[in-house]
Amino acid sequence: MLPARREAITLHTADELQLVGELALPQERDPEATLIMVHPLPTHGGMMDSHIFRKAAWRLPALANMAVLRFNTRGTSSQQGTSQGEFDNARGEQFDVAAAIEYAEFAELPRIWLVGWSFGTDLTLKYGLEPSVEGAILLSPPLRYSTEEDLGRWNEADKPLLALIPEHDDYLQPAEAKERFSIIEQADVRGVEGGKHLWVGQAETVLDAIVERVLPQHAPLKREWDGPMERGDTSAYANKTVAAFGGFLPKPDRDDDK
Repeated sequence: MLPARREAITLHTADELQLVGELALPQERDPEATLIMVHPLPTHGGMMDSHIFRKAAWRLPALANMAVLRFNTRGTSSQQGTSQGEFDNARGEQFDVAAAIEYAEFAELPRIWLVGWSFGTDLTLKYGLEPSVEGAILLSPPLRYSTEEDLGRWNEADKPLLALIPEHDDYLQPAEAKERFSIIEQADVRGVEGGKHLWVGQAETVLDAIVERVLPQHAPLKREWDGPMERGDTSAYANKTVAAFGGFLPKPDRDDDK
């Protein structure tokens, strides 16, 4: 875990819930940009500690001069704690995304980008079009809850959108993704060779792509660090269950997808 100013935060939603979160800032400088991380499906293991997001918070403040804001959506648990409320199938989570953006605004964090992963991409597409949001990055978007109307609003807003599509994704693969995202003229849809939905073993590829899009002067990230480091606690996820990696979605043809 590389040096950063890390602070446990509480997000307050419009429907009066308190959400667990963390803000990681560069240790000695003001950040040049801000990433708000919107995690995978909590009913299948997704949380603010899903591995890409955890690694982003542990590395990007030092390596890319970014602020990283992670949080647990309603009813979601991680090592940091459990957010109030219950999972609401991408409905009440609207207020969770709004609370995270509002926190970044009041903290005067610069250049806000949303980074959604799996379920978090649907929340980003449905609820992320706020004036203060500069753009969005989507990791393994399933387009399960998002509608063509949601995509159309992004097209009209003309805000940058990068979608990273794993070659072997279980839900949406590159060819279909390019077709479905064609509604958004400015969308940059990239297939990632060898990638799978959970990005296991490809964290560096994903983080490089995020930094290249938001702060290209810091990409690619350094692979070596000769300064001080801390040991991060991942003991709760040592068994490498799905929770440690990201959270699967139910298959599209399952009854609980209807």
